Amino acid sequence: MSGMLWAAIALSAVIGYGIGSLQWGIIVSRMTRGVDVRDYGSGATGTTNVIRTSGAKAGVAVMLLDIGKGVAPVYVGIGLGTLFGIDEKDDRAWAAAAGALAAVIGHCWPVFYGFRGGKAVASGFGAALAMNPLAAVALVPVAGVIVGATRIMSVMSITVPPIVAAVFVALAAMDISPWAWAAFAVPAAALIVYRHRTNIERLRAGTEPKIGRGGEKRASPERATG
Repeated sequence: MSGMLWAAIALSAVIGYGIGSLQWGIIVSRMTRGVDVRDYGSGATGTTNVIRTSGAKAGVAVMLLDIGKGVAPVYVGIGLGTLFGIDEKDDRAWAAAAGALAAVIGHCWPVFYGFRGGKAVASGFGAALAMNPLAAVALVPVAGVIVGATRIMSVMSITVPPIVAAVFVALAAMDISPWAWAAFAVPAAALIVYRHRTNIERLRAGTEPKIGRGGEKRASPERATG
């Protein structure tokens, strides 16, 4: 990789992390209910916990904004690659992937909010959508079936990202899409599953709340890990 490409990757990652650190779940919940969503339910800042604490409309708004938070760094990275004179499309993809992964990390550990964030499902999906719209949209019905069958959002959140990663690796191996997309999807999926580790514990124990439940105030608010 050239020095200019490394510069584009680094700058894209910094910008992506800043974008990811914007916590729309906190912002929307404060605007609609005047509460910090991290003090309720799972303590996370994403769509599911916002629905539990602030209602479906607020949750949908957060979902769309968080998806946008994943889309934006991909195009920022591509734009930076072009600005830095990187001619190869696949090379520019590395800058886009770096920004997208940094956004996922920023969502989980946001610098603006004491590093207490969410689980990055929507922002990860947004990045995948920008990278390969057909593959990402094709997996939406799969996610819907999982949610409909289980009525538990975390089951979908744990299951779908690894599927996305596997699809992106397969597409790269077949020279259909850049390896940069796979290099984003694999660690992003691993991070998303890691952020759901307490959900996994509750699923094993049979105590994970179904959709619409589990929005009670936390007894002692702490960093969201589940």
